[in-house]
Amino acid sequence: MGIPKHRITICTSCKNKGETCRPGYELIERLRAAIEAAGDSVSEDFEISGVACMAGCDHPCTVAYHGTRKATYLFGDIEPGQDIEDLVDFAQQYALLHDGWCSSVDRPGKLRKNTLVRVPAMMMALEESERLVS
Repeated sequence: MGIPKHRITICTSCKNKGETCRPGYELIERLRAAIEAAGDSVSEDFEISGVACMAGCDHPCTVAYHGTRKATYLFGDIEPGQDIEDLVDFAQQYALLHDGWCSSVDRPGKLRKNTLVRVPAMMMALEESERLVS
C-alpha cells in the first residue's frame, strides 16, 4: 500500500443541537468501510481521519476533502446514516480532478448544496526580481 494522495477529514467535536452524541466518530467508521468497499481505485488514494474541530459547529457534521495541489472542500450538515454514498461518489470524482475544481452542479447529491467552502490550491508566485538567476 502506497502513501495516500488524498485526505478526508471529519470533525469529531460536532454535535447536533440539543444532543450529546458526536456523529463524527460514526461517520468516520461508516465512510472508511464504504471507501474500502469501493475498491482499490478509491481506497488506495484516500486516508480518512478525524480532527477535534473545523469551526463548522452550526453545520454538523463537517467533512473536508484535501489533495496536493488541489482545491479543498468543506461540506456541512452531513449525516452518517444518509450521506455515505454521496461522500464516496465525491471521493471517486475528486481523485480524478486534476486541480480539484468542480462546480456545484457536478457534485453528487447533497454535496451540491452543502458546500460550506471551497479553498483554491495554494499557488506560489515569484516576482521576476525575486528569481534566482545562475
